[in-house]
Amino acid sequence: MHRIQWFDDQVRQGKYPNSAQLAKQFEISRRQAQRDIEYLTFSLRAPLLYVAQQRGYCYEDKMYALPLLYITDEEKKVLKYLAYRYHQYNYDNAAAVHRIAHLLDRFTDEAGIDLDTRLPIFEASPALIQNVELLTHAIKHQLVVTISYADQDEDESLLRICPVKLFAKYNSDYIEAFCWQDNNRRSFRLDCISHVTVTSEPFELPSDQAGSHKQDSAPARKPFTAKIRLAQPISGSAWHGYRIQSSQDLIYTLEFYDTDSFLQHLFSSDWEELLAPKWLKEKLTGRCQHIRDRLHERE
Repeated sequence: MHRIQWFDDQVRQGKYPNSAQLAKQFEISRRQAQRDIEYLTFSLRAPLLYVAQQRGYCYEDKMYALPLLYITDEEKKVLKYLAYRYHQYNYDNAAAVHRIAHLLDRFTDEAGIDLDTRLPIFEASPALIQNVELLTHAIKHQLVVTISYADQDEDESLLRICPVKLFAKYNSDYIEAFCWQDNNRRSFRLDCISHVTVTSEPFELPSDQAGSHKQDSAPARKPFTAKIRLAQPISGSAWHGYRIQSSQDLIYTLEFYDTDSFLQHLFSSDWEELLAPKWLKEKLTGRCQHIRDRLHERE
């Protein structure tokens, strides 16, 4: 879009730009530059007219304006997640996939990409996205996390960890963390984590466990939102790892991706009132009623 905006500006200034000038300006191939012009003509419906005498383009209708084009924050998160996964990919067509990862990092296009290359497909369930979002928050703010973890045939256990970084290996996602129970640094498969709770307790890794690491971007799809009234104001942009979308007085609109994880968090957190959405209130009421009925059965 940066190239198209430049081309549009050149046309409006009466400079009659062409594919050769576009290619030279952005150091791309003539073929890629011509595709940009075709995109401007056919997809953005620009009334471009080639003037042979000037060897360039002008607008037949000078009232034409480029449509408002932008990438939303949610779309940027998705692109960052894809870039992260494509960077980790090391199998068939790895070189082409890595090039695409670099392009996604820069949110732009580049010449020479084979659009027919089959890209790998990565599963991103709501629970996985929610857990990575929470873990990324904990990494950024160095907060202690408790996880419910069951690896292969092992029984589920509640572990206390200090998360360090996210990474992928053999097409699976992992969190590298210092585990208090093991008193050592180890890796946990994300698909083996059933629940994540970000505490407000900060941590510093032991000197023998500390080391520089790269912060990974959190993936996200379009989240659900919940409106909650709290007893005390929050300082920061998140409530126990759940991103704050907006706030007014003590009413906060929070983003979440996995309903079960968020409901479980509500059972263990302090809050005054769940205001919206209605379907989430009904789910919470249903679970409370189910717990109440089970307690009465034992009396």
